[in-house]
Amino acid sequence: MDHTKGSSAPTEPVTETRRTPAAWAGLTTLALLVLFTGALVGLFGPLLAIACEACEDGVRTPRHGDALIAVAQGAVPLVTLGTVLGVFLPRGGAKVGGAGLGVLVLLLVVMQALSA
Repeated sequence: MDHTKGSSAPTEPVTETRRTPAAWAGLTTLALLVLFTGALVGLFGPLLAIACEACEDGVRTPRHGDALIAVAQGAVPLVTLGTVLGVFLPRGGAKVGGAGLGVLVLLLVVMQALSA
């Protein structure tokens, strides 16, 4: 009797692939890039948003100042932390890192739009 056909049991056990040292180095570099980008967006985003060359003191008063502060002090650190943690998940680390960088850039654009 041939049990190889129609058998519901897998023929080979499913094994998880281990990351190579090069993969770990790449993910670590990506995580550091996310941390650096998050710091830049969180620190300099609000400063860029309120900078004004035509204003007398060089600073404009944003119309949505509370929302600007919420984005800079709330959303940016949460996205940065979530992205760094997501980079080291067993699956999709690079995808999470790329998406997180995109969200950080989007938050920078949102900060600029809130000050206009």
